[in-house]
Amino acid sequence: MTRNIDLNSDLGEGYGAWTMGDDATMLGIVSSANVACGFHAGDPLTILATVREAAARGVAVGAHVSYPDRVGFGRRPMDVTHAELVADVIYQIGALQGICASAGTRVRYVKPHGALYNTIAVDPKQGAAVIEGIRAVDPALAMMGLAGTQILRQAAEAGLPTIAEAFADRAYRPDGQLVSRREAGAVLHDPEAVAARMLRLATEGEIEAADGSTLRLRADSICVHGDSPGAVAMAARIREALLAGGIAIAPATGGAA
Repeated sequence: MTRNIDLNSDLGEGYGAWTMGDDATMLGIVSSANVACGFHAGDPLTILATVREAAARGVAVGAHVSYPDRVGFGRRPMDVTHAELVADVIYQIGALQGICASAGTRVRYVKPHGALYNTIAVDPKQGAAVIEGIRAVDPALAMMGLAGTQILRQAAEAGLPTIAEAFADRAYRPDGQLVSRREAGAVLHDPEAVAARMLRLATEGEIEAADGSTLRLRADSICVHGDSPGAVAMAARIREALLAGGIAIAPATGGAA
């Protein structure tokens, strides 16, 4: 039996005259697009163009919700109230749902971005706010989160389908957390090494941590950041390696954590 795995990327992050990444080419490689909702990046026209292209290519669309932090690209932790975070999540999903409807597609899942993603991996209070926001819009939406973390169990307990995600271009700590971008070696750049790393993850459920130890990890989806240098080439090489290794590329449907 051929195993499926999802390949996703963060897209729609351009703003006005400023472009970020090669969304059109990336949409020909990935099976899911995490589309910015305007809080950390993305303007309405850029988001609409990305969603239309995703719909035309049959790529699944996810809401890439964030703290309201354009200046910091959503990478700065925020001490927001429960009510504020719930409302922020509802607002962003709702905006993307409207754009998706106009493009003949729909939001299939929600993936928090940047600091929000990292915070809810370890903070059940903010995690509860994000889950409440998703459920308030549509409890059938899947929640994508870092593989092996408590947020996926928390979401599943609240009744949400879940998608466990691994990062192709990020180094891992032995405890399964990502190495901070503030540390040397946090971002991986060699397409061949990354492709081999992701094939091992998909076929053996293992990945090498930054200290050389072996980390067991079950992932439904692999992320390649669209704004990283060489992102398109890296995503293409990962896709080639997975297909050559007998792994099919398809959107994740969401299941229990």
